Amino acid sequence: MSTALAPLTGASTIQTWLDDPAGGEVLRGLLAQGGQSAEALTPIAGLPLQNLVAMSGGAFPQEALDALVAQVNPDGVPAEATAGAQTPKAQWAEKITAGRFTGQTVIVTGAGSGIGRATASRVAREGGRVIAVDVRQERLDEFVAAHPGADVVALTADITDDEGVARIIEAAGDRIDGLANIAGIMDDMTPVGDVTDAVWDRVFNVNVTGTMKLMRAVIPAMLAQGSGSIVNTSSEASLRGSAAGAAYTASKHAVVGLTKSSAYMYGPSGIRVNAVAPGAVITNIEAKFNSPLGAERVQAGMAVMVPPVTADRLAASITFLLSDDGVNVNGQNLASDGGWSVA
Repeated sequence: MSTALAPLTGASTIQTWLDDPAGGEVLRGLLAQGGQSAEALTPIAGLPLQNLVAMSGGAFPQEALDALVAQVNPDGVPAEATAGAQTPKAQWAEKITAGRFTGQTVIVTGAGSGIGRATASRVAREGGRVIAVDVRQERLDEFVAAHPGADVVALTADITDDEGVARIIEAAGDRIDGLANIAGIMDDMTPVGDVTDAVWDRVFNVNVTGTMKLMRAVIPAMLAQGSGSIVNTSSEASLRGSAAGAAYTASKHAVVGLTKSSAYMYGPSGIRVNAVAPGAVITNIEAKFNSPLGAERVQAGMAVMVPPVTADRLAASITFLLSDDGVNVNGQNLASDGGWSVA
């Protein structure tokens, strides 16, 4: 039986589980079955274990969590502990605003996973018509299946390809109320002295050129209707030089410049253009260190990084700017990073 002062539950943090003799043993054993070690959980050690259910994409279902809790609490979990696990005081809970996007068509790229999926989901659940764009059909199929009855048009398209962009606009139709430019890729953490042309070109093609192409494509419809909201995804790397390699950092600074220029140009026409700079977020974007210097310097810079959060917290910031709630916000790069940028 667990020797923790309080019973381990799904609301207990991952670090609490790992520190507990019984909890650490069963959790490490589960990780070993999947070929992982406890070090893989270090970036999210401060999150409740139950967050892994949503974050794992099915690899850690609710049944597995329930089995772990039962294993370390063979005599059962007291009712008060169970109640606390369901509504932990420190946990933020998403609150849907019914009808916030009713009658609106919003394009969301990267909608198959991570921040894009969370944003598309929130818009759909708040009454909007979503053009959900991703490069992988299976991800879109899962998204559609998870939102029965929602007004979702799922479309596989490459935002860097003119033909793909044209199909996105065609699917949206004559009225486009919002664009959430979320699709993006990470670099390999190389400094400018080591960055290759291939990495530089690929990162800029997706993060900057793809973003620009969709912005350019939606502007005519927004000008015709005299309104619209565009939200681009920058990054903590648009605020500091210590969060990524040269290519990614430069690309996200470029996104901010594109955002500010467009906000200035089109603001008088009723179009708002903003960016959101996510901090540490749990997504499927992998960061690789292909440079010893890059690894050393970026990892040193991450010493002040706040714990990663789930994508629905970023969706809250993005949908605020997309919606009429952000009516007086234009040309801003909103740091949605839990305070990382002030450290």
